This record gives sequence, structure tokens and C-alpha cells, in this order.
Amino acid sequence: MKRSCFLLTVLLLTLALASTLAAQSRRPNVVWIVAENANLEFGCYGEKLVSTPNVDRLAAEGMRYTRVFSTAPVCAPSRSAFMTGFYQTTTDTHHMRSHRSDDFRLPEGAQPLTHRLKEAGYITANIKQIDGEVVGTGKLDLNFVNEGPIYDTDDWAALKGSQPFFAQINMPEAEYDIYDRKTWKKQRVQWVGEDDPRLPSIATPENVTPPPYYPDHPIVREEWARYLNTTSLMDFHVGRILRQLEEDGTLEDTVVLFFADNGRMEPRGIHWCYDSGLHVPLIVRWPRNFPAPPQIQPGAVNEDVVSLLDVTATTLAIAGLDRPAGMHGRNLLGTDVGPPRTYAFSARDRIDETQARVRTVRDRRWRYIRNYPPHATVATLNRYKEKCFLIMPLLRRLHAAGELDGPPLALMAERAPDEELYDTHADPHQIVNLAASPHGEHGEALLRLRAALDTWIAETGDRGHIPEPPEVVAPFTQEMHDWFGTPTWHRP
Repeated sequence: MKRSCFLLTVLLLTLALASTLAAQSRRPNVVWIVAENANLEFGCYGEKLVSTPNVDRLAAEGMRYTRVFSTAPVCAPSRSAFMTGFYQTTTDTHHMRSHRSDDFRLPEGAQPLTHRLKEAGYITANIKQIDGEVVGTGKLDLNFVNEGPIYDTDDWAALKGSQPFFAQINMPEAEYDIYDRKTWKKQRVQWVGEDDPRLPSIATPENVTPPPYYPDHPIVREEWARYLNTTSLMDFHVGRILRQLEEDGTLEDTVVLFFADNGRMEPRGIHWCYDSGLHVPLIVRWPRNFPAPPQIQPGAVNEDVVSLLDVTATTLAIAGLDRPAGMHGRNLLGTDVGPPRTYAFSARDRIDETQARVRTVRDRRWRYIRNYPPHATVATLNRYKEKCFLIMPLLRRLHAAGELDGPPLALMAERAPDEELYDTHADPHQIVNLAASPHGEHGEALLRLRAALDTWIAETGDRGHIPEPPEVVAPFTQEMHDWFGTPTWHRP
């Protein structure tokens, strides 16, 4: 009898150990829900004129980060950074839509995140549809095209029974509908989903408050309301993804990261290195079937400074993989996270045909911006923005009529200052440039952030000082003219 009890005890302990080891060897799925051109206009971040119950649910059940900044204020360089975990300025992927037709390869040590995950046994997917319903664009828009297939599939059904999996879903919103380029000049500029009957109309031209760097004008109010309402439509797609994870029985085996590729869709947002172009949401929801890292508490808020490329190292850590040597991104979760960042660095270089070089650094309070020749401004010609952003021709018309003053007039400056410094606590819209009056704590911040940016440029091997050959840039001017036309005021 005693021998039988002993053998039974040994058997139960063996089974328990086997179960524990099996649980430890399991790895969670990871889903990236990537918003297009979004700032913090969600209910969980305090915006009242949107309906975002699904994003708000992620925040209530996970961790919401409040100081996350993309490494570029436009999609392709930013995506090239967070898909590798290296600054785009280091890997020579910093110009918008570069290296699409040459033999460029990523430098040694840098590789797509999905390749690292695939080597570790993950199936990877870039999802467009779920059961025939469009939920994503399938967008890649990476400044490297010779690394081989980035994903295994775009079929959601392929993920069922294929754990662990990594899936990226790129939201259609918020973006302008510019895809029918053959008949573009005959079309009205539209936001993606503007005619969708599911689009809520919570925001209206009458109840919105656009940023004060724009004139109080009906066109500005209409555009701001359209942006907020497309954010609400985006949330509809987030809900569809979460519902499918629940129906498949994989939600509680899946870490969901919700973030945006760059800042919001507005003339002084996307393309420019203010918070409006760089400040992005980040929410991490942890599944119940895996022990949560100590940082994750449902409904918690993290106010540390975070670079968007930190999602790369964090995703590797979720998958049980070490951060590769030299990777610029940092892991945010677990026991091996290191000290929080003091600074988030970002950069803007050529976008389409518009040449500019801007570098910036942000801490918890201050934003410092350095503008290099040709000292481009919001008023510098970019044909895409002239055609799609209805506020741009409005600004030019009002400026020509002498009807702009204050911050809206400043947008039309022909030359950017060498340096800009903003106190984001006192001046959240970054209107008052303090760099010209470096006194007291302003002066201390200017010196400190100036030195931090110099150090980052040197340590990361920033390639922004290397000009693109004229023969590389010239085709973009022709391409953008063919797509959007050239305004009469700028034609030779």
C-alpha cells in the first residue's frame, strides 16, 4: 500500500512538472494593430468627441503609455525603424520611399523583426481581411525590399491552430483616399471611410476645437471633425479584430499591442517634428493564460519616455527572444528592461520631392528641434499635401490676402529657425519658441537637449548629412506632379 501511494505521488509530481514545463515552453501570440497617422485622440486618452470603446477596452485591460514618440513623422522611415529596432538614420532608410529600385540591403546586424520571429518558430502574417471583411490595408511601406518575404501569409485562417503566431494589421484610417490616381483630378478629396455608413458623426464643425496654430475657419473645422470621426471608424475595425480573437479562442493567448506609425493627419502634424507629428498612442494588453510581467497592471498608465522602436525589442522579449546586440530599441516588459529612457530621438529627411533635414529630441517636458538647410517649413511645397490637405490652399489664400496673424501666420514662414525649444507643459501645441531667449530653466534645457542630440547623432551614425544624388531625387518631383499636379503659384 505504501509503495502504491509512493508511486502515485511520484506520478502526480511528474505530471505536474511536465505540465509546468509545457506551460513554460508555450509562447504567446502577438498581434500588432497599427493605426495610420494618429495622435492621442482616443477616449482613453481623454478625447471626448470620438467613440473608441474597443481601444478604450484595451487600455482598461492593459497598460496605456502616454509619452511614446515615433522616430519619424511619416510612415516609411518610421516603419523601417520599428520593423528592425534600429533608427532609420542609422540603417540608411531615413528618406521617404527610398531604395525601392536598387540593390540596397539592410546593414549587418539589422533584419526584419518577422524574420527573427520566424526563426524562433512563429508564423507571421500581414492581415487584410477576416472572413472576407476588410480590416487592414496590408501596408508594408518599408525602405528595404531585398530582404526576402517579410511575412508568411496574409490569411487570417492560416493562423488557426498555428500557434505561436505574429500578426500585423494596419488600419485603413486615418488616411486620404488617393488610390484612383488616373481620375484623381476629377475626385473630391476624401478621408478613407468617409462614405462608410458605420462612420459616426460625433465630431462636427460646430463642436470641435482645432489647434490654435490654424485659423478659425469652416474648412479647418470640417477637416478636424473628419479626422476625429475617422478615428471612431478605426475603432470599429479594432473591435472586429478583438471579436475574431475571442471567437477563435486565442484572445487570452495573445499579447495585443495597439500603436500608430506616426502622428496625426494634418499639415503641421505628419511630416513635421512637433508632438503633433511624433506623439503616438501605445497600449499593451496581456493575455490571461500567461503570467503577466510586473509592469502590466490592468488599467495602469505609464508616463515614461518611450521610443516607438521599443516595440521591436519588447515583441522579441514577449516571444522569449533576447534583444540583439546593438539594437536601438529597448524592451519595456519583464525583468530585463534596464532604466527608462531619458530622451526620445526623431528625425525627418526627404519626403517625396520635398527635401528637408530635421532632428529632434524629447524628454518628459521639453522638445528641442534642430533645422538644417534648406530650413524647410510647413509652407514649403509638397504636392501631396497641397492636393489632399485642404487647409494648405486655405492658408495660402488667407496669407496672400493678409488675413493671417499669430501662430497661423508663423506657419507660412519661408525659413525655419536654426533651433526650436518648447515647454510642452506650458505650451502643449508648441507655438512659443524659447530657443531665442535661453534664460533660467529654458537655457538649461536648451544646452542639455542640444548636447543630447549631438551625442545621439554621433553615437548612432546618423547618415542625414550625406546628400542623395540629384538623379535619385528628380524622379520624385515628376512622380508627384503626375499624381497631384503642381500648384499654379509654383509653376515656372
